[in-house]
Amino acid sequence: EVQLQAFGGGLVQAGGSLRLSCAASGFSFDDYAIAWFRQAPGKEREGVSCFSSQEGESYYYADSVKGRFTISVDNAKNTVYLQMNNLEPEDTAIYYCAADITGWGHPMISHRYDYWGQGTLVTVSS
Repeated sequence: EVQLQAFGGGLVQAGGSLRLSCAASGFSFDDYAIAWFRQAPGKEREGVSCFSSQEGESYYYADSVKGRFTISVDNAKNTVYLQMNNLEPEDTAIYYCAADITGWGHPMISHRYDYWGQGTLVTVSS
């Protein structure tokens, strides 16, 4: 059974940092792509970053987070991380991790992802 559990959200001031974690079970990152999405109040869910092993190790980022966010995976722990630096109030959202069984993961479109974690709230104060 595939399970994803995201945690690590919280309240941080603008310019600060947070690291989100997503503990995965029931699959390997060698087979499934793993991504972080976020959904702000009143907005659609958007892809933030994803990792795919289909053609070597590939990392993708939304333009809005490039240079500030970093996705990484720990295969031994079957955990994916999202290091978020220089946070902005616009980053406030519920963050979800998700898995794509095709393994490609990109483009980061919600409906291509098959499994979802429960979400963790990130609030960035100005």
